[in-house]
Amino acid sequence: MSYFSFHRHGVYAATASLTSLLLLGCQATEAQKKTVATPDFGEHVLIMDPSMPANEVQQKLDALFEQQESNQFGPERYAVLFKPGVYHNKVQLGFYTQLLGLGQTPDDVTLQGGIRVEAAWHGGDATQNFWRSVENLSVIPENGTMQWAVSQAAPLRRLHVRGNMLLDDDSGWSSGGFIADSLVDQQINSGTQQQWLTRNSTIGSWTNANWNMVFVGVKNAPASKNWPNPPYTVVEQTPVVREKPFLTIDHAGNYSVVVPGLRQNSQGISWQTQAQNETLLPLDQFYIAKADTDTAYTINMALSKGKHLLLTPGIYKLDAPLHVTQANTVVLGLGIATLQPVAGNAAMTIADVDGVKVGGILFDAGEENSDVLLQVGDSKNTSSHAQSPISLHDAFFRVGGATVGNATDSVIINSNNVIGDNLWVWRADHGDGIGWNTNKTRHGIVVNGDDVTMYGLFVEHFHDYQTLWNGNRGEVYFYQSEAPYDVPDQQSWMNGTVNGYASYKLADQVTHHKAVGMGVYCFFSNNPGVKLNSAIEAPTAPDIQFSHVTSVSLGGTGEITHVLNNQGDKADEKNFVSRLAHQ
Repeated sequence: MSYFSFHRHGVYAATASLTSLLLLGCQATEAQKKTVATPDFGEHVLIMDPSMPANEVQQKLDALFEQQESNQFGPERYAVLFKPGVYHNKVQLGFYTQLLGLGQTPDDVTLQGGIRVEAAWHGGDATQNFWRSVENLSVIPENGTMQWAVSQAAPLRRLHVRGNMLLDDDSGWSSGGFIADSLVDQQINSGTQQQWLTRNSTIGSWTNANWNMVFVGVKNAPASKNWPNPPYTVVEQTPVVREKPFLTIDHAGNYSVVVPGLRQNSQGISWQTQAQNETLLPLDQFYIAKADTDTAYTINMALSKGKHLLLTPGIYKLDAPLHVTQANTVVLGLGIATLQPVAGNAAMTIADVDGVKVGGILFDAGEENSDVLLQVGDSKNTSSHAQSPISLHDAFFRVGGATVGNATDSVIINSNNVIGDNLWVWRADHGDGIGWNTNKTRHGIVVNGDDVTMYGLFVEHFHDYQTLWNGNRGEVYFYQSEAPYDVPDQQSWMNGTVNGYASYKLADQVTHHKAVGMGVYCFFSNNPGVKLNSAIEAPTAPDIQFSHVTSVSLGGTGEITHVLNNQGDKADEKNFVSRLAHQ
C-alpha cells in the first residue's frame, strides 16, 4: 500500500440476481452428469464450461465484477473455475476473486478477450487493488495488452499471456506485485509500479522501473549491471522452490489437486516440459470445507483423520486454531478463503513435520488479541526438512481494515527450511478499526528457524520491527516494507534511545544471511517530524550479505536517517530516495 491513496470505499451489497447467477454457474451440465458428479464447492464457486453460451458466461462475470469492483473490505469471496477449452469473454477482476483454469497446463484454458484489472473505482490509483489472483490459464488480450494494475496480494501464477502486459492504470500509482511460473510472449511494462518481483518466468522483455524491480530465475530478464540506473536486481537461478498446488479436472470430470515437487537452481517456467516430481491427489482425499457450516472442530476432525483441506470461498470464524499435524498435508484456499480467530486464538498452527503446503489464504485478526495468527513449528529445534520443506504460497495477513483486529505477531516460523512464496503481512493503514492504539501489534513476521527462504516478503505498518529474523542461513529475494503511518510522535516510537524500529532486524547472534532487492519506505502522515534511524539493522560478518537496498521517504513525509545500520544517506523531504548497493 502506498501513501498516494487514503480514500474510503463503497461496498456493493450482494443482490438476489447475482446469487441466482452464481447458483447457475455451479450447476453441472448434462455432459457432466453422464460422467461423475461435480463436487459441492458451494454457491461462491462458479464453474464455467466452454459449451456454455458466451453471453451467459459474460453475464455471470459482469455481475460478479459489479459487486466486487470496490468491495475492498466486504465479506464476499468468489472463485471462478474454467474447464479446459476456449472462452470468448472479457474478464474484469475485482476484490476477493480468483480465476482458475482447470487444465493440466495453462494453455488448456484460453480466454480470448482477456483479463483486465484497472483502478477506475479509485480514480486510476491502483495502490489499493489487493486480494485477487489468476492461475493456470492463457490469455489472448484485447488490443494485444493485458492490464494488471494491482498492488500487494494479487498474484499471477501459471499464466500464459499471448501478448503484452501493463502493470498500472493510466499512470496512476501502483504498489505490487508478484508473478511466478508464467510466460509472457511480448513485453511487460511496469509503468508506475513502485516495486515488483518476477520469479521463474519467461518474458519477451521488460520496460520501466521505479525503486525495486527483482527478477529471480527469469529467462530474458533485463540487464542489471548498472543498478540503480535502472534499479533491476537479477538472480539468474532460483535456489530452491516449490510451486503452489493447483486444482485440475480430467476428461472424465474427476477433480484433483496437483502438488508440484521441489525445483533446485531453476530458471523459467515449470510447465512447458514434462512435469517431474508432481503428485496428483484425487479430490476425495480432501475435506471440502464451507465457511457457513464448518467450524474449527469439524475441520480439525478431518485433518486428524489424514484428510487434506480445501477451503471454499468465505470467512471462517474460528474459536480454536486449525491444527495441521500430519506430514505432507495440503491446505488450499479458493477465492481468498479467510481464517479469522474469534477467541484470542491462532488461526492455524503447523506442526514441525515434513512437506506441508499451505496456499491461497487470508489470515485476518479478530477483535480479541491473538498472540499469533499463523505458527509454523512448535518451537525452535534442530530438525532438518531440507528434502521436504514446509511451503507457504500466497499467504496474506491482515490486522484491522475490515474490522477491529489485534495480533501481537502475525507469523512465527520456528521450523527449519521453510519456503515462503509471496507473503503480504499488513497492519491496516486504512479502512475500519485502525489507529495507533486500535489495531495493536508488535511484529509482522518472526523467523526463528534456520535455512528459511523467502521469495516476495511484504511487511507493513507494525508497531515494532516489521520483520525480526533470528534464524541462521536465511535468504530473502525481494523485500518491501513500510513503517507505520500513524506514529503520533517520536517519543511514542523509540527503541531505547534509537529513533524508531528498523523494518528488518537481523538478530545479533546471526552469522549467515543473504537478502537482495529490498525497499523500505516511510510516510509519517500523523507527524512528519518522526524519524526512523535505520531501515535495516544487522550484525556485520563475512557471511551476512545485503544487496540493492533502497529507502524512500514517500513525498518527503518523515525521515529514514540511514539505509542499513549507520550506512547510507537520509531519505527525507529534500532527498526522497537513498540507496545502498552492498554490505
